[in-house]
Amino acid sequence: MTTTTSRSLAIAAKGLRKVYGDKTVLDGIDLAVPAGTVFSLLGPNGAGKTTAVKILSTLITADAGELHVGGHDLADDPQAVRALIGVTGQFSAVDGLITGEENMLLMADLHHLSRSEGRRTSAELLERFDLVEAAKKPVSTYSGGMKRRLDIAMTLVGNPRIIFLDEPTTGLDPRSRHNMWQIIRELVSDGVTVFLTTQYLEEADELADRIAVLNDGEIAAQGTAGELKRLVPGGHIRLRFTDPAAYQSAAVALREATRDDEALALQIASDGSQRELRSILDWLDSAGVEADELTVHTPDLDDVFFALTGGAGVPNQSKETVR
Repeated sequence: MTTTTSRSLAIAAKGLRKVYGDKTVLDGIDLAVPAGTVFSLLGPNGAGKTTAVKILSTLITADAGELHVGGHDLADDPQAVRALIGVTGQFSAVDGLITGEENMLLMADLHHLSRSEGRRTSAELLERFDLVEAAKKPVSTYSGGMKRRLDIAMTLVGNPRIIFLDEPTTGLDPRSRHNMWQIIRELVSDGVTVFLTTQYLEEADELADRIAVLNDGEIAAQGTAGELKRLVPGGHIRLRFTDPAAYQSAAVALREATRDDEALALQIASDGSQRELRSILDWLDSAGVEADELTVHTPDLDDVFFALTGGAGVPNQSKETVR
């Protein structure tokens, strides 16, 4: 990766490595995160997700690697990186003994905002995150979702252009989780880059422009959600017929299809790509055969995750990067 390319990305890592004693936590991983996107790092517990966040957010140093955040070299100018980023860790960094408003004003002081600017920024963010009614109550009285919203609001006081969210929805109920997803979407629509770690596969599928699966300190695969799903076998196209004659004609012609005579259905192995779908539709047209129902089934991120991380009952896949 050239310096020019690194500077055109919000986050760029090449050969990122971290070792603790005899344990290699990150074994030379490469990451590239375009500005204004959501990048999700998936992986089981102990895979190295939080370590990657801590290194890229300047909290700890890497043992090796060319690292750029916001166009700045992490080793040469960590202070410039800190001026651009915000970090929300796995556990809320809010002070439960003071009010939400006081937490916000404390963060404004830490960012050296003037008193008037600090109050204005705090008020705007409290309103944006629907915390106005609770603003003067002790944070110890807040629900888990409210604390996470306050945590992110505090992160935004410094107007960061790159935000690291380390498992931000862990422990939240479904409604609070969906509210957090909407907040993340709004941040990205404002041009903010979000680096998200999560164990919720649905979360990555919903939010991420690109996903990397981290396992045993290595990137097992990365790409869009659709690209990752095509890495795992099991996708197929199912054709169902109501006319037995049409079913028999199709079954004879499509010898590689799996038959279901009782349901008058054929199943054809497929990666679900547009090219394969068009090929089957063209064949049906040319043969004068009309299927009453066509459905495409592709593996989901659960299948990808368990395949790439050696989940029980799922075969390991070779490490591969989708380009």
